[in-house]
Amino acid sequence: MSLERNKQLARDYFKAFLAKDTAWFRDHIEPGFRRHDPGLPFEVVGPAGVEQLADALLPAIPDMRLDIEDVITEGEKVLVRLTIHGTHGGDLLGIPATGRTVKVAVLDLFHIRDGRLAEHWALLDNLGMLKQLGVTAI
Repeated sequence: MSLERNKQLARDYFKAFLAKDTAWFRDHIEPGFRRHDPGLPFEVVGPAGVEQLADALLPAIPDMRLDIEDVITEGEKVLVRLTIHGTHGGDLLGIPATGRTVKVAVLDLFHIRDGRLAEHWALLDNLGMLKQLGVTAI
């Protein structure tokens, strides 16, 4: 797959995530896909895992916007720097809705194999988000 197609696949992932497009998940995410994310209390494996992640996050930030800042590709790897924007309007992994707005910096590294997402490493500014929600003052 070309570098540009790999970049587009990563961009399309975020659109599909926001739409919770399970058909897209099945078509573009390998069954053995894994998301490595130390901030989650559950494992994200395969298309069903991405659907579970959407079920956990989208109701928590119902107006979520994912603003892509940079997309860098080398071979089968795509690095995306983005910012999450939205309002904390529902339970967020055990944190009751605060009504506060959040702006969270994110780095996502994808491994693409044979035109499908095979693995994902996610790093989010979870501490910054918790500060914005008033959960911690650290």
